[in-house]
Amino acid sequence: MIRIGDTVISLDLLKERFRCDLSECKGNCCRYGDAGAPLTKAEAIILKEIYPSIKHYLRPEGRDSIDKNGTSVSDRDGELVTTLIGDAECAYTILSGDILLCGIEKAWYDGISTFRKPLSCHLFPVKVKEFSDFTAVTYEQWSICQGGRVAGKKDNLRVSSFLREPLVRAFGTEWYKELEVVI
Repeated sequence: MIRIGDTVISLDLLKERFRCDLSECKGNCCRYGDAGAPLTKAEAIILKEIYPSIKHYLRPEGRDSIDKNGTSVSDRDGELVTTLIGDAECAYTILSGDILLCGIEKAWYDGISTFRKPLSCHLFPVKVKEFSDFTAVTYEQWSICQGGRVAGKKDNLRVSSFLREPLVRAFGTEWYKELEVVI
């Protein structure tokens, strides 16, 4: 582990190789897990505000779930998360062939919204957990991401390099520059 400011970072972000390979994983990070994607309170408010302008991007079953349950929900631990379709994928997913993509991000790409997607999604497979005196930043090696590990090794791309943009979004440019010094 290394420390930058009030963050404690797993060395796996620097040692392990990763590059998302949607042709292999099919976007299953949007489907599997024990709850929806973690949200901040601010992100939950944003989803509520932008939903009317992005809902036409979503699949009917996603819209139905959001209309019934809300644009965000609390999981069993009381944490805010994205709404799911049943107990399966995120209600904000869209399909491109057999690949799950983010409807929120599609709206962002199309210029409909200034909100790209929840930070937890943008950072995946890196997880951020707030503690009372520090923030933990860890890399989780899910089995569904095996193709991403293979692609990252082939390209010799570190997890931290692949996720540069969301890490900067989360912690700032100066923080990322300090992380690069460690590399």
